[in-house]
Amino acid sequence: MKLYHITDNRATAVAIKDIPVVEYVDLYNDLKERMNDVRYHVGHYFAVEIEQGLKFYMILLDDKTSEVLVTSFVPDYYAEGLASLTAIHPQFHPFEREMHELYGIPFDSHPWLKPLRFSHDRRDKSSTMDSYPFYTIEGDELHEVNVGPIHAGIIEPGAFRFICDGEQVLHLEIALGYQHRGVEGEIVRNQNRLRQTLIAESIAGDTAVGHATAYAEVVEKLAGKQASKNLNLERMIAIELERIAMHLADTGALATDIGFQLYQVACEALRTVTINTSQAWCGNRFGKSVIRPCGSNHPLTAEKIAMIRKNIADVRRRYNEVRDDILEDKTLLARFDQCGLVPKSEMIRIGGVGQAARASGLLRDLRATHPWGYYTEIKHEAILKHECDVMSRLATRMDEVLQSADYIEKALAEYTPGENIPAPDYEAPLAAESLSFSLVEGWRGEICHVALTDDKGNIAKYKIKDPSLHNWLGLAIAVRSEGISDFPINNKSFNLSYCGHDL
Repeated sequence: MKLYHITDNRATAVAIKDIPVVEYVDLYNDLKERMNDVRYHVGHYFAVEIEQGLKFYMILLDDKTSEVLVTSFVPDYYAEGLASLTAIHPQFHPFEREMHELYGIPFDSHPWLKPLRFSHDRRDKSSTMDSYPFYTIEGDELHEVNVGPIHAGIIEPGAFRFICDGEQVLHLEIALGYQHRGVEGEIVRNQNRLRQTLIAESIAGDTAVGHATAYAEVVEKLAGKQASKNLNLERMIAIELERIAMHLADTGALATDIGFQLYQVACEALRTVTINTSQAWCGNRFGKSVIRPCGSNHPLTAEKIAMIRKNIADVRRRYNEVRDDILEDKTLLARFDQCGLVPKSEMIRIGGVGQAARASGLLRDLRATHPWGYYTEIKHEAILKHECDVMSRLATRMDEVLQSADYIEKALAEYTPGENIPAPDYEAPLAAESLSFSLVEGWRGEICHVALTDDKGNIAKYKIKDPSLHNWLGLAIAVRSEGISDFPINNKSFNLSYCGHDL
């Protein structure tokens, strides 16, 4: 029996009737073996309410062939429990936890079946942050340290519970998602596509371009529309500008956390140049309004191309000097080296993605493994590090800044000013009874958006995955056996999104 519909990240939407509906036991047995191969990881896994109960959809990514495997199942016994995939492959844990929270599905043998988000429509309303079952360890010499649930400054809600032996962290548990913004439901509730685009830009404020691109790609696949070369070039320039800006910010933040203010000041100055470049292009420092479905409101002109080229060349040159200084600073290196280790084997187990995974030697970069748009032309080579520590996560960022600057220069050289790019199309008919997904490598890592349409072509279900969903567990692993004073630099070395998790 055919288990999967095979497609890729460039194909149009898939008719739901073409997605196999399989027996869960057959899928479970296949995944039990298949997921032992590092080439596979889960892109998304969720349930949809239907007349018969629940229908489950799963999207698997084959990083070797660039294939995307889509399947579904409708068990008649899920209320009695489904055999947990997390028990054999931990990377499934957030998806099964979410479905348990929303629908009460008891995944048998799941080792950590705790709330994921405290959604307003969760099955068990008595499950709240106040009753969250934090892990405990007994011992007279142990103590617990709580951080949150509301952080100082601009950080969103999040609860961190450390179990320590003196200064040494034995265990960290992170509980998020109890604010519940209702992003996915709002996209379904309001079918106005301009409004949907604005919501997508706000999924994670520091990833406005990444999530807006993912939304635009989903809609265009449903509309059967292909972006022109110039439009794809614009999108690549915007997403690489966002990557540069955030990697600059993280470089400065890491320096600040160990008292190296000079590097922080230098990086903030360069980040200002970068985000001001975005503002000069589209009117917003975070790239909002530059990505729209099926077209653009801000096609590049010769003057704007010259401005971007000049600014990014300057940022590249000056940041490279900062990078050289950091790599020669023995005090900084001594602080970051061998701190916060997350071995490649652990990144594989938890399904780690993005620059955090690449810093542990794991090739998880959609630009290379599942390219889309102009990335299909440049043959991206992912930057991998193998030391698996804070320094490795910083070094990955530093090299990616320079690489992104090179990509922007290449894209600008190939862009043809004056070539017609259509205005955004918010009314194009969408394929009915179809599933559309997009995979975009944001600056943090793998973004996945999935839309299912009804018989009229309206979006009936929308699912979003920010890369933080995979990587929060990586942060918890990183601080084990470290001093609790090492938490800030480990936290900054991942720089995960609270709001990107809290959908």
